[in-house]
Amino acid sequence: MNRFSYTRATDVSSALQAHHAPAAAFLAGGTNLVDLIKEGVARPERLVDIRRLPMKAIEPAANGGVRIGALATNSAVAYDERILSRYPLLSKAILAGASAQIRNVATVGGNMLQRTRCHYFYDTATPCNKRDPGTGCGAMNGVNRIHAILGTSEHCIAVHPSDMCVALAALDATVHVTGDQGDRAIPFDAFHRLPGDTPQKDTNLSDDEMIVAVELPAEEFVEHHAYVKVRDRASFAFALVAVALAIKLDGDRIDDVRCALGGVAHMPWRDREAEAALRGKTLTPAAVRDFASAMVRDARGRPGNAFKIELTTRAIVRAFEQASGQRLAASDEDRT
Repeated sequence: MNRFSYTRATDVSSALQAHHAPAAAFLAGGTNLVDLIKEGVARPERLVDIRRLPMKAIEPAANGGVRIGALATNSAVAYDERILSRYPLLSKAILAGASAQIRNVATVGGNMLQRTRCHYFYDTATPCNKRDPGTGCGAMNGVNRIHAILGTSEHCIAVHPSDMCVALAALDATVHVTGDQGDRAIPFDAFHRLPGDTPQKDTNLSDDEMIVAVELPAEEFVEHHAYVKVRDRASFAFALVAVALAIKLDGDRIDDVRCALGGVAHMPWRDREAEAALRGKTLTPAAVRDFASAMVRDARGRPGNAFKIELTTRAIVRAFEQASGQRLAASDEDRT
């Protein structure tokens, strides 16, 4: 572990000022950052402790929704009565991730900024463009079972690991940030990035900015929603494929649909064109299968993870079944 200095911020302004130091990093829950430091992946020269800042509230927002402070813990959000009653999809997604001990410490802002769990990213003896740009991607022709099938580039096929972020993407949340140039709001699906030529950049945050809150819209999807997470073991495992689904039904007609995928791309994956094509249609097995196929139409599998394409379509069908309470798979085999 490298040597670093430590600063405890007393307000947002002092936190931003302290973060101007070379190789500085914000410290909140530390559930990901500390691991990265131990492994030698992150080598900050200064840690700026922001845990005392007043950004833990979960409160009504001016838009009629709910505003969640960046330092609210995952557990506080998952069990908050407003979240449970108005945005149960978010609660289910959070509770599907990590362990209770980690959720009690991990923060909303930190969850959004966590780095990939790619084996090559964590192993400093292997090439990784995300950790060391220009060295190559060991996963391309290596062990890539957990890696991305959508939105990849020739430089990186890592996935974003968060469950919470998949639900926030489906709910059309907004990220509020502040920095040297003032405050700004970022639509959630514009917050994270695809790897492109700069896989080392996970988000569209500027270097001088920090997350202060996440805002949920007033629109709710309480009655028909589902979070389906497919993983190698029943708990404490990252998703091979995750589906956050929220739909509004008028009888059997689909009035609205929001679907975000996790475990398949460098960011929570939405396809608004596929969603638009499904709106107004009758909820039938064929319509759902067509939608699932559209969601993965641009998927590219590799020898180790090609199975994820079919797994994703089946997970989407299962999510529609759970959200609607209807049987939509063509056969029992399709439901596995």
